[in-house]
Amino acid sequence: MEEFFDWCRKHKAMTLPNSKLGKAFAYSLNHEETFKHVLLDGRLVLSNNLAEQAIKALVIGRKNWLFSQSFNGAKSSAIILSLIETAKRNDLDPEKYLKYLLYKLPNESTLTDKASAGKLQINFEYN
Repeated sequence: MEEFFDWCRKHKAMTLPNSKLGKAFAYSLNHEETFKHVLLDGRLVLSNNLAEQAIKALVIGRKNWLFSQSFNGAKSSAIILSLIETAKRNDLDPEKYLKYLLYKLPNESTLTDKASAGKLQINFEYN
C-alpha cells in the first residue's frame, strides 16, 4: 500500500497537474488516509451507492413537494420519508417502526442525551 502512494508522489511531480493522470494522482494522495482505512478494515465501504439508493425516494419525490401546501408540510413529508428509509436500511417494517415511534417518543421526556436515547428499546409489540 505504501509503495503505491510513494509511486503516486514520485510520478505526480512529473505529470501536468490539470491532466487526467495528474488529477488522478492528486485525488489518490488527497484521499490517502481514507483509502488506507478502507483497505485495512473490511467493514468500510469505498462506494457511496448505499447512501445514493437511500435518498433515491427523496429525489424522486422532490418535484411532488413543490405542491405542498406549506413549508411545514414539506418539512414533515421529508421527516417521515427519512424515517421510512431509516427503517428500510435497518431491515425493519416501516409501518411498524412509525407506529412504534409515534407511540413511544411522546412519552419520552428528552432524547438529547445518550442515556435517554439508550433507553429507547425497539420492540414492535405495539399495535
